[in-house]
Amino acid sequence: MLRHRDAGAWGEDQAAKYLKKRGFRILERNASCRFGEIDLIARNRQYLVFVEVKLRKSDAFARAAEFVDARKQARLRAAAELWLAQHETELQPRFDVIEVYAPEGVETKKPTINHLEDAF
Repeated sequence: MLRHRDAGAWGEDQAAKYLKKRGFRILERNASCRFGEIDLIARNRQYLVFVEVKLRKSDAFARAAEFVDARKQARLRAAAELWLAQHETELQPRFDVIEVYAPEGVETKKPTINHLEDAF
């Protein structure tokens, strides 16, 4: 049985592949600081995107993005502010949520990916 952390890494891999196909370059994965962790930091020509990845088997209970509550958003904002203080950029920062739905878990061949741009 796959551990939760391993499944999360698989979900982040799926999100990173999705972003790369859409012209983003992944700058960092699992950027950690005292405020928390940012799953992916990516950029394109216009935006520097801080991405929270949520992996679920389905949305039968609730959409994955609904688990990015106000408290989580505040931690992500604080972590992003610290990251920006240490990395100069002229790009517009943005917070996205990428939902990865994988009914068969990591064995899912084609997970469904929903990209919520400027999610909060």
